[in-house]
Amino acid sequence: MTATLTQPAPPARKGWITDWRPDDEAFWQSTGRKVARRNLIWSVLAEHLGFSVWTMFSIITPFLAAAGYDFTTSQLFWLTAVPNLVGAFLRIPYTAAVALFGGRNWTIISAALLVLPTALLAYCVMTPGTPYWLFVVSGVLAGFGGGNFASSMANISYFYPERHRGAALGINAAGGNIGVSAVQFIGPLVIGLGIFGASQGTTPAGRDFFLHNVPLLWLVLGVFAAIMAWRAMDNLAVARTPLREQVPALARRHTWIMSVLYIGTFGSFIGYSFAFPLVIRIEFPEFQSLWIAALGPLVGSLVRPIGGWFADRLAGAPITSGAFILMGVGAMGAIWGINSGSFALFFTSFMLLFAMSGIANGSTYRSIPAIFQAEAAAAAGGKASETEVVKAKKITAAALGWISAIGAFGGFLINQGFRIANEQTGSVVPAMWAFVAAYGVFLIINWWCYQRTVLVEKAPSLAYAKV
Repeated sequence: MTATLTQPAPPARKGWITDWRPDDEAFWQSTGRKVARRNLIWSVLAEHLGFSVWTMFSIITPFLAAAGYDFTTSQLFWLTAVPNLVGAFLRIPYTAAVALFGGRNWTIISAALLVLPTALLAYCVMTPGTPYWLFVVSGVLAGFGGGNFASSMANISYFYPERHRGAALGINAAGGNIGVSAVQFIGPLVIGLGIFGASQGTTPAGRDFFLHNVPLLWLVLGVFAAIMAWRAMDNLAVARTPLREQVPALARRHTWIMSVLYIGTFGSFIGYSFAFPLVIRIEFPEFQSLWIAALGPLVGSLVRPIGGWFADRLAGAPITSGAFILMGVGAMGAIWGINSGSFALFFTSFMLLFAMSGIANGSTYRSIPAIFQAEAAAAAGGKASETEVVKAKKITAAALGWISAIGAFGGFLINQGFRIANEQTGSVVPAMWAFVAAYGVFLIINWWCYQRTVLVEKAPSLAYAKV
């Protein structure tokens, strides 16, 4: 694209940017890069806090019995599963919301919505005798945090040129995913601080704990994120897309294939993130340092950009296949650790599961924009026009939301697998075997759709098969 001689600066931050040309190098260097970086920073914060609130129950549920709530293990698994399920469904309207209201506007709203689940959960744990159904309502509201990922990714995808989009989306996704490990690491620390309010109970070690500290801390942070989004972010006119222009993404074959694969990648990451502390408590009740569960989501988040980096330079499909194989190995190692009573083997195997899910998240999600861009170029005979590129970006943004929603639903299935296995056998081992079989199915789908020689020969432009 030819650079123009004069590059108009974007209007005031609180307005809409109507002239946005990130693929114009002169525009990008003069104004685009600075604006994009600023929006990325605050988008990461809002998404990060959304993930923390979404998975907050993962660190609250292990303490509820000691707090005097006589909930069954099955009910506790439901408390971790409900936010997962609601968040998965909300990712679809959250993606559309960016196109309808603007990225800045929706970030303000989505961050402010985090006040609802945090305030209600604080009330629940501070009020003795709170009924189970009210905890469930709090879990439903916590699902708001799960939708933030889809809207954030859809918004940021418009800010960056193609050559930088993979890195930007990787940073945005990783920064959000780390919100899981943040709440699981910081949560147990603040639970032990008697800042204000009465203690909800004592740990087996005889220490008082204060569960309300967790939701109240993230309530304050959610308000801060909403204020900063209002002050520092921008809306892009190019992202405004009527619903009728988003629907065609559902007719694309690759939207559905990548959705299924994302169940195995992101579904594994978020499902294990929700359930890991509770699984540790069930299988190794003598182990009290639940903060260590935060290392799993942290590892999975940090390696996610690496998966995208490999997809940029090698190919997405082989990276994903290798990750699925190692995830199967990790699941079998966790089974061996449980059966042998070895926490070290169990924990190490779960770290492998988290790491490979993160790698596969990066390789699949980075490839989605490339696939639709490549299809647009192929349809245009090798070189897509600017109008066709913009259309492909809008289709990509809609597809990203749908794919992320279905992938998040995989986390609900993992939680339900753990719940059913524990109810029927008193152990999560049968569920782990089911996950091993599922990784085999995902491996076959990935190979069949993207790695077979005949497909690469017929469609070498599809970046997921061959970058």
